[in-house]
Amino acid sequence: MASSGHKLSDYSIWGFAFGYFASYVPYSALTKAVSSGQIGNQKVPGVELLPISATASLVGMFAFITLMGWWRHATHSTVAGRSIPRPTRWTFLSGLCTSAIIATTTLAYTFEGISIVFMMLLLRGGVLILAPFIDALSGRRVRWFSMIGLLLSLSALVVAFLEGKGQGFGLTQLAILDVAVYLLSYFIRLQFMSRLAKSDDADQRTRYFVEEQMVGTPALLVFLAACALIDHGDFMHLVRAGFTSFLSRSPTIIATGIVIGICSQGTGIFGGLILLDKRENTYCVPVNRCSSILAGVAASYLGMAFFSGKPPSSYELAGAGLIVAAILVLTVPLLRRR
Repeated sequence: MASSGHKLSDYSIWGFAFGYFASYVPYSALTKAVSSGQIGNQKVPGVELLPISATASLVGMFAFITLMGWWRHATHSTVAGRSIPRPTRWTFLSGLCTSAIIATTTLAYTFEGISIVFMMLLLRGGVLILAPFIDALSGRRVRWFSMIGLLLSLSALVVAFLEGKGQGFGLTQLAILDVAVYLLSYFIRLQFMSRLAKSDDADQRTRYFVEEQMVGTPALLVFLAACALIDHGDFMHLVRAGFTSFLSRSPTIIATGIVIGICSQGTGIFGGLILLDKRENTYCVPVNRCSSILAGVAASYLGMAFFSGKPPSSYELAGAGLIVAAILVLTVPLLRRR
């Protein structure tokens, strides 16, 4: 762990990419396994997992920022003689988008009949499409290797769609809604990042990161608690179960839920640091998306080895190969500098 004096500029975007990959593999594999009944011999609905995973994520977020000593970078207000960190209006809104991304990502890997890799390609590919448009809206120059990396990443998405052509892709209305909320949240969040944080000022990027993180998971937990109290409809009933009856499940399932939450926060931390890099979104988003898609392939093999899951299809592996090619193209700036 870096010392508290370190800033975001002290790290490499590819180091963050590895951290994102290392967090995403257990996160997606365990989420799929526990929701399909391959852990503890009980199927746990994805919505029911949200309270325990969000609580674990909240603890992980505060622990990380505290250990890094980054609270001092946030905007502060004096309350009862004490200086308290707080978000600004824009980082608060960005944090709400982050909250929606956390929830929709966790739910994405719990839909029956939809593989981890396909859902991941769907979510990630959508954000890839958004990246150059957001750069255009914020007036950022897109370099040639970023565009090639983007096109290769998008090709991976096309390959995934070819596999499900004519079969409806197994997508339910809830799955489509999940993807729509996810992409809308990223569209808003990336615009805020581009206009307010992606610059040469490391303090500015660190401040944005801290303020966004201190809103994202707490907002999700508050929303879930409100749903549990209202308890109207299937969704809210499952959320309430996540706060109540879930705790009577086997210790293995409870422990898995906690690990899912910690790994989820890991993806949020490293993913946020990647996206806050000062380079254009058409560069940073493919780095972020490549890491998670490769993690999805690795998670599929992990599920096959330990949880009797299905291996990735040839189409999914072809898509992963295109992602590897995109990663190689995106390393061009590093190679040229050396």
